[in-house]
Amino acid sequence: MITNKKMYEITKIGRRNVAIMILLGIAGQIAWAVENSWFNTFVFDELTPDPRPIAWMVAVSAIIATITTLIMGSLSDRTYSKWGRRKPYILMGYILWGIMTAIFPMVSFIPIVGIAVVMVIIVDAIMTFFGSTANDAAYSAWITDIGNSSNRNRINSINSATVLIANLIALGVAGIIIDTFGYFIFFYILGGTVSISGLIAGLMIKESAIPMEEREPSKKVWKDLKELISIQDIRENKLLYLLFLNMAISGIASMVFFPYIFIYMEHYLKFSKSMIGIIGLLIIGISTILVLIIGFVIKKVNRKSLLILYIILGTVFSFILSFITDILFVTIFYMLNLTFSTLSGVVRGGWMQDEYPKESIGKFQGVRLIFMVLIPMVIGPFIGSMIIEQFGIPIVIDGEPGYIPTPPLIIVGAILSLLALIPLAFIKKSEGIIVFNERT
Repeated sequence: MITNKKMYEITKIGRRNVAIMILLGIAGQIAWAVENSWFNTFVFDELTPDPRPIAWMVAVSAIIATITTLIMGSLSDRTYSKWGRRKPYILMGYILWGIMTAIFPMVSFIPIVGIAVVMVIIVDAIMTFFGSTANDAAYSAWITDIGNSSNRNRINSINSATVLIANLIALGVAGIIIDTFGYFIFFYILGGTVSISGLIAGLMIKESAIPMEEREPSKKVWKDLKELISIQDIRENKLLYLLFLNMAISGIASMVFFPYIFIYMEHYLKFSKSMIGIIGLLIIGISTILVLIIGFVIKKVNRKSLLILYIILGTVFSFILSFITDILFVTIFYMLNLTFSTLSGVVRGGWMQDEYPKESIGKFQGVRLIFMVLIPMVIGPFIGSMIIEQFGIPIVIDGEPGYIPTPPLIIVGAILSLLALIPLAFIKKSEGIIVFNERT
């Protein structure tokens, strides 16, 4: 029966795909959470309190991640194995990723600090290669493959929730494990979790055969790299690149303080690692619930309006966070900041997925990483390092001089985050409308 009333149908994600997303999302984000937080505290505690090695480690990792995702994402676009297009990279990548995570703390056996710092950067780079192959290139392309405009918010809400849950595990439990058993046991447990979860979920993936007309066997990966970002490409995908720019600026603001936030909490606010873990459990647990609820409930609000609102709220709560030291209020405002920062990523991520050219989804995972990882993680930590050296509290640990981060680090990050609104000014509000599958 035909009626004039519009019915909105949201494509089902499927239980198998949800289970795969939960396993791979949590496993992958555990590894990234370790790299982005406890790798840094490990360097500060075990090698040197100088913030510059952390900045270099983050920057090199970002460069490796971007190059890897560009190459492996394009390669996965034209992989037509019996196992599927993305599955081989996800399966093997996750296993090796976990192994490299587990062996990371062995660099502390090196007695010469300078050599140990170099080895930390090298091992981190190798780990990043496998992680970016598995997660940034193949997994990100896979969740784009299985979705469409109607269910992007739901897919990205689930995926973003796995990020928070992974942080709940890797950050919340980690402090207690490190205080009780030390860094080695902590890295062994997390590395094993990544490998095993990747093995189970990777084998669960079922990919449909690619029709012959959609295959591009004659086009080489190097041509994708050569054509990566061109003036014509930007013109044809103007909206997508404005969202990339918005993401890059938000990322720079976040990376000014994020690599040093645990050091700030432990050495400036005087919270123990176990206490940081408990705070992390509360912050991430509540944020996960809020992101899922808001992401699933808000379905028809204009995406540009949502993104502007979330950025402003995240900035406000970050700014307030820099002025407080009480553990209760630190927990509350960090939780609010994390919730709205994550929701910004949910909205922006789904919007970008709708704008990816269908024939180059894998390649655009690499382009995405230029703006999401390379630019923020090269620029942000060095800005943070300079702020710490300028405004930090001098400290000497085992004869190695360095600095303790102070509130100006968070203040500068909050101010920079407002600049992310500029690219959104060039996007028409009508372009932020969510398109559903319609039945009339």
